[in-house]
Amino acid sequence: MRIALLTEGGYPYATGESRLWCDRLVRGLGPHEFDVYALARSARQEDAGFVDLPQQVRRVTAAPLWGAEDDGRRLGRRERRFFAAHFAALTAGFCAADEAAGAAEFTDGLYGLAELAREHGGLPAALRSEAAVRILEAACRAPGARRGVRDAALPDHLAFVARLERSLRPLALGWYTEDTLGAADLCHAASGGTAALPGLLAKRFFGTPLLVTEYGVQLRAQYLAASSTTVAAPVRALLAAFHGRLAAEVYRQAALLTPGNTHARRWQERCGADRAKLRTVYPGMEAGRFTEVGEDDEGADPAALVWVGRVEPAKDLIALLHAFAEVRREQPDARLRIVAVPAREPGGDGYLAHCRALAAQLFPDEAADEYAVGDNPVSFEELGGPEAPSLAGAYAGGAVVVLSSVVEGFPLTLVEAMLCARATVSTDVGAVVEVIGGTGLVVPPRNPRALADACLALLRDPERRHRLGAAARARALELFTVEQNLAAFRGIYLELLSHSPVRRRTADGVPFGHPAEASVPGHWTTRSAPADEVSADA
Repeated sequence: MRIALLTEGGYPYATGESRLWCDRLVRGLGPHEFDVYALARSARQEDAGFVDLPQQVRRVTAAPLWGAEDDGRRLGRRERRFFAAHFAALTAGFCAADEAAGAAEFTDGLYGLAELAREHGGLPAALRSEAAVRILEAACRAPGARRGVRDAALPDHLAFVARLERSLRPLALGWYTEDTLGAADLCHAASGGTAALPGLLAKRFFGTPLLVTEYGVQLRAQYLAASSTTVAAPVRALLAAFHGRLAAEVYRQAALLTPGNTHARRWQERCGADRAKLRTVYPGMEAGRFTEVGEDDEGADPAALVWVGRVEPAKDLIALLHAFAEVRREQPDARLRIVAVPAREPGGDGYLAHCRALAAQLFPDEAADEYAVGDNPVSFEELGGPEAPSLAGAYAGGAVVVLSSVVEGFPLTLVEAMLCARATVSTDVGAVVEVIGGTGLVVPPRNPRALADACLALLRDPERRHRLGAAARARALELFTVEQNLAAFRGIYLELLSHSPVRRRTADGVPFGHPAEASVPGHWTTRSAPADEVSADA
């Protein structure tokens, strides 16, 4: 089977969200052939290059979503009228408050612009033109427009059009021919949104089935990103409306959706996904990295709490430090190890400095006597450093692993802790309860007192810690390994292909030009020696 793997800001680049799980998927499904179509989010990502690709990756086709892109073509008078009509339908579709009518206009405009780009080119320049801004302005002021977009002014229109051009850039790529996406048996989008746009067009132009995997719902990520920036409110409203319409169309056209957890599944259903198309496939973790830790408590500090992750405000380390202050009042020998992943988010250094300052204020350096060197019960370490050279070592150094987030998708750090057979205390956000499944303690977010009580309960009860840790490891090995992930997608690929009509490729020349036995490993055309020849030679 030939799979077109569609990614945005991830695989096969050396950095990005989907890099690891896509690489495991491609390597684990060796009998299939993969063509990777990648959208790069930044020049820095492109400069980092690709990861080492296995032989089943036939080719990689990449395009940037950053900077100004132009195919050098300009539309004629007739094509400009065609663009104006379909861009007006697109903008009216996501500006309209009427869901049914807006969805129909949106899809007409989207596919009309795609056909224009495929036949004539010139779409990037047209999307940045003055005419596009005027059409958007008219859609925002039309009767029945959403309340949030009515207040948009000219600067808001200009800012949104620039972002819209980048989001629609896949429409103008030369990926929609019989030799590219038309040659694929299946399109597998590693996320929704912009990454799935080529899959939508492949289905429209060639009838190729589309599979969409979302371990983090792209629409939710867009909402969070817009709310955390200084973007004006009307621009945020326009972005939310556009991405909402796009998500609904992706969910409608996909043959199957594979959310990574129930939390993502609920988001998809709320955005219009058909429940019959949804099938949860948990991310796969490499359990072998944590085998040496297993259920062994030797070397672990029985009074130590461990936190591992990216240092950012969503992780709410402030609440964790205040909770640890309560823990220290009840158990003076308790310690807290904060192990930061080196790749920090923008602004992470400032947040880390703030956390260090708060820790120094809450916990002045202590010394056993007047001759000893003072020490702080909170340590800030970096993964890969002398104190925490590996993930397994970081989790093995403490008795309880803590997650204090206020926003979380699929909590990978919890799964890692479970594979290390560590008892956990977590806040009830995202897919935490689904992942833990009764093998750890869960408390409300932004509640330092509840977090402290749960940590103390486990620190004071070694037998309960060991029992919960053993159950957590068994659950993680059953549900969250690479093997179960690969088995699920192997079956899904075959299921989708079995429901699709057999298509003849131009490269085949004749029907059945590549018989099924050609995919069998080994030299199947080599003639075997007759039995009498074998015995005579012997």
